[in-house]
Amino acid sequence: MTLLDNYNRGFKYLRLSVTEVCNFRCSYCLPDGYQKTAPHNFLSIEEIKTLATGMAGLGVEKIRITGGEPAVRSDLIEIIRTLKAVDGIKTVAMTSNGYKLERDAAAYAEAGLDALNISIDSLDEDKFKAITDHDRLPSILRGIEAAHEAGIKKIKINVVLMKGWNAADVGDYLEVIKDRPYSVRFIELMETGDNKAFFDEHHVDPMGIIDALHRDSWVEELKGITDGPARNFRHPAFMGSLGFITPYAKDFCTNCNRLRVSSRGGLQLCLFGEQDYDLRPYLLDADTSELQDRVCAVLGLKTEGHQLHDHVTGKTSHLASIGG
Repeated sequence: MTLLDNYNRGFKYLRLSVTEVCNFRCSYCLPDGYQKTAPHNFLSIEEIKTLATGMAGLGVEKIRITGGEPAVRSDLIEIIRTLKAVDGIKTVAMTSNGYKLERDAAAYAEAGLDALNISIDSLDEDKFKAITDHDRLPSILRGIEAAHEAGIKKIKINVVLMKGWNAADVGDYLEVIKDRPYSVRFIELMETGDNKAFFDEHHVDPMGIIDALHRDSWVEELKGITDGPARNFRHPAFMGSLGFITPYAKDFCTNCNRLRVSSRGGLQLCLFGEQDYDLRPYLLDADTSELQDRVCAVLGLKTEGHQLHDHVTGKTSHLASIGG
C-alpha cells in the first residue's frame, strides 16, 4: 500500500520530530536560543511505536528522527531501537547537530540506525562557533568518523548555504569527500516566520554552484523512492557525493514524498503549511486502524506546493520546531 495525495504523489517517508528543544543557537534558526513555549510532553516511546506501526501499515518505509536536537532526549537510543523493530520500516535515519556523536555513535549503530545527517555549516572552527555559538567542531568531525567506523551506512553533512558565511567555501567540503564516502548536502536558506531580515541578507541561489558542477563533469544521480528532495551529484575523482536542496527551484514540490509529525503528535503536511492535525488521540491504542483512517483523510488536504516565493511561511516560526 502507498499513501497517495490528490496530486498522485506517494508517501513512503516520515520525518518524526522527537523534541523541539535544541541546544545550539544557529544564527539562521535560533539566534536567541531555544525558548520554551509549551510543556515538554513530547511523544513517549509507546506512542512513537504506535505511530510508526500505523504509518508502516500505510506503506511508509523510512522514518527520519529529527528535533530540535534528538540527542537531548535521554531515551534516544531506545527510540532508534524501537523504530528499527517495527515491521515494514526498512530505514531508520536521524538528523542531528552531532554534539553527542563522538560518545554515542557506536550505540546508535548498535540500536539499528541506518543513516545519519550531521549539520556542519562551516569547516572553519571560528566560523562554526560564530554560526552555532558552540566550539564543538573537532568533536563533531571525530564523531562522524566514529559513526562510519561503527558501520552506519549513509552519512551526510548538511550545510545551510549563506552569503557571507559559507557560500564561497564549497572547496573545503570537496576535500572532505575526496577520499571519504560521505555526502555533503547544501541546503538553500529558507525564510521562516522569524528570520526574514537574516534571509534577505544571506540568501544565495545554489543554481550557480550546480551549473559549475555540470561544467566540471559532475553527473546527477537518479533518486530512490524513499530519497529526500536533494539533487545528488557524483564525480569519478571523488569517493563521496554532493547534494543540493533547492526549495525555491521550479517544481520543487512536484515529487514530494515526505510527511512530518511534530514532537507532540501533530501531522504537518508541508514544512510551510498553515496548520497541523493532531494524531495523538489515535496513539493510545495498539490498534492503528483509526490512526490510519485519520492520516488518509487529512492527506486529502495537502496542497500542491508551498508559497515561499510569496513569503508565506505558514506556522513554521523556525526550523527547529519540526526538524526542517
